[in-house]
Amino acid sequence: MNAYSTVASPVLTGTTLKRLPLANRLSVAPMTRISASAEGVPTERMVRYYERFARGGFSLLTTEGIYPDKAYAQTYKGQPGLADREQAKGWKTVVDAVHSAGVRIFAQLMHGGALSQSNRFRSDTVGPSALQPRGRQMVSYHGEGLYAVPREMDEADIAEAVSGFAQAAMLAIDVAGFDGIEIHGANGYLLDQFFTGYTNRRQDRWGGDIGRRMGMSLAVLDAVRSAVGQKVPVGIRLSQGKVNDPLHKWAEGEEGAGIVFKALAASPADFVHVTEFEAWQPAFSEGGKSLVALARQHAPDLFVIANGGLHDIARAEQVLQAGADMIALGRGALANPNWPRIAPEKREARPLELEMLSPISDIKDSELQL
Repeated sequence: MNAYSTVASPVLTGTTLKRLPLANRLSVAPMTRISASAEGVPTERMVRYYERFARGGFSLLTTEGIYPDKAYAQTYKGQPGLADREQAKGWKTVVDAVHSAGVRIFAQLMHGGALSQSNRFRSDTVGPSALQPRGRQMVSYHGEGLYAVPREMDEADIAEAVSGFAQAAMLAIDVAGFDGIEIHGANGYLLDQFFTGYTNRRQDRWGGDIGRRMGMSLAVLDAVRSAVGQKVPVGIRLSQGKVNDPLHKWAEGEEGAGIVFKALAASPADFVHVTEFEAWQPAFSEGGKSLVALARQHAPDLFVIANGGLHDIARAEQVLQAGADMIALGRGALANPNWPRIAPEKREARPLELEMLSPISDIKDSELQL
């Protein structure tokens, strides 16, 4: 029985994602913590970090972005990978610790593309078009200065990247034992670079209007589904804002969002994870619908995970009412790894202390106490 079944809040009731039972509707959002070994293998520190959330009562964890290949995918120094069996076996120790607490965990697969700041396999970067990314590299992830101008990817590069996602997904399920796969299509990384008009100026089949620019993400979803079959949930994370352009909005507005979510509804995806600064707010214009509501409208059968400022239980309930199936906490989970346990008691949540993420956003000793 769900431990929270007697609590009125729908946030604390159980749900199911592709026959995967979840004890409540609270998950931990993916957060980049750059605490792997130099070879991209998860460390004991990471095991304890993820185990803490599992023992805190969250029913689902999504990992930080994991690089899927030994070509151009790695984005940050200290980022974990899933590009070989050694890395996958390292992740198995994380997965086993989370499973021992009765909790599910998904692997998020991420290709940095033009936003790569550190890659031990390559000295250059690639992207959909040879355009310098906006903004500056993130200092808290060992970055310095402007981003490099990427080389425009050719068909071989694209095929290599798509194949990398598929191979990593197989390792995630067959070796590491993850319960599902999330494709990182958000926040300005490679798939989002293909999706965004000002970073994708291509004239071939990978460029054009918003539907065509979605093609790279759909190709990865197809490849991953073919690799892992129907046995586990597969989905994608989408956002408007980017790490290097946080205020970006989809130029096509609600009409474009409809095209995107309808395409996902027709894809092999089981879920979509949408992230905004404030998930309950209108996505485009005052009085309009949120991304969550648009996802529910245009993809009624997709499981919707919502992220963005939802560590207040009333806001979380509001977003569930708008159409989300599950709430993902990032900053709220970092500050309160036991949030699902304190929420029913209406205990006051702790605010996030910025020292946890500075000067480098790696896992601190204070985050390892169970």
